[in-house]
Amino acid sequence: MSKPTMQDIADALSTSRITVWKALNNRPGVSETLRRQILQKAQELGYGKAGLSAGAPASPAAARTVAVVVSRPESSLFWMQIVHQLARELTAQDYNLMYTYLPTFGEEGYTLPAVLTDGSVAGLIVLNIYSEPLLRLLAELPLPKVFLDTVPQVGQQVLGGDLLLLEGRDALRQITGRLLDSGRTRLSFIGAVDYAQTNHDRWLGFVDAYADRGLHCDETLCLKGPFGLYTHYEEISRFLDNLPRLPDAFVCASDYIAHFIRQYYEERRLPAERQPLLTGFDNNPEYTNVAHTITTVEVQTSSIGARLAARILFRLSHPEAFSEVSYICTQVLYRGPLGDADGA
Repeated sequence: MSKPTMQDIADALSTSRITVWKALNNRPGVSETLRRQILQKAQELGYGKAGLSAGAPASPAAARTVAVVVSRPESSLFWMQIVHQLARELTAQDYNLMYTYLPTFGEEGYTLPAVLTDGSVAGLIVLNIYSEPLLRLLAELPLPKVFLDTVPQVGQQVLGGDLLLLEGRDALRQITGRLLDSGRTRLSFIGAVDYAQTNHDRWLGFVDAYADRGLHCDETLCLKGPFGLYTHYEEISRFLDNLPRLPDAFVCASDYIAHFIRQYYEERRLPAERQPLLTGFDNNPEYTNVAHTITTVEVQTSSIGARLAARILFRLSHPEAFSEVSYICTQVLYRGPLGDADGA
């Protein structure tokens, strides 16, 4: 028989999992009568945590601490700028930020760090976690949660928290449309479509642009992943080497991908006139071989950090409010040939 969960207690009393968590951890916002009912039901069901939590009120520090859950300690400048803005916003509201690392992938039997389960934090913000098992584990936490992006297999209803996404479908639709209208019809999309919901959205935008014009993309020119964690360049190079001829342009899911294609041009010593046009996403200055030279999409990292902070503060104050899905708009930055009025 499986162990009882907070959801079992909540279902038995027709209340929410958040309310059960509050009662078991002596958090404010639960009436004394309901708290006693929850503790009694937890005992009846054999929920082990009830006896430990009932007499151990959360510390004042825990009530003012938010965990920022991230993966891959070598996170890029893109992510660090978001985290720094988060820290500034939360500090201004007298909240602490706790940096919590998870592995890149959740192996079988993996359990979350104790700081996320023992009442040490009041809520969490999830960044650059793209592992379905890890996202499902985080979703089970009865804490106020805000996610920046997810994977296509784990939608908002599963996450049990607010979800912020960067708008990319319309942006890629615009870029791809301008390429098609310029006469470049053999286009290659490069990016791991199932790696993140935002990547999947960008792929849909690429397909949309063809459909808008009554055309169909040639998927044999596209590399949609999955990619190994550290083998992007090798996999992209192998794919391009095996194409009968290069496409008219590459529409990349990120500047990170675009910089590998530019590296491919350089290592293969392709003359400039033979290099297909290159576009990206993120306007990331880290990748110096493409920075400020290719058409890409501007993403306001400081704004993202501020929005994430605002969402978790709202969620902490209103834990019973229905979850929200929000798209943060982006802006296409046309450069080079696509920056011309006619895109030619």
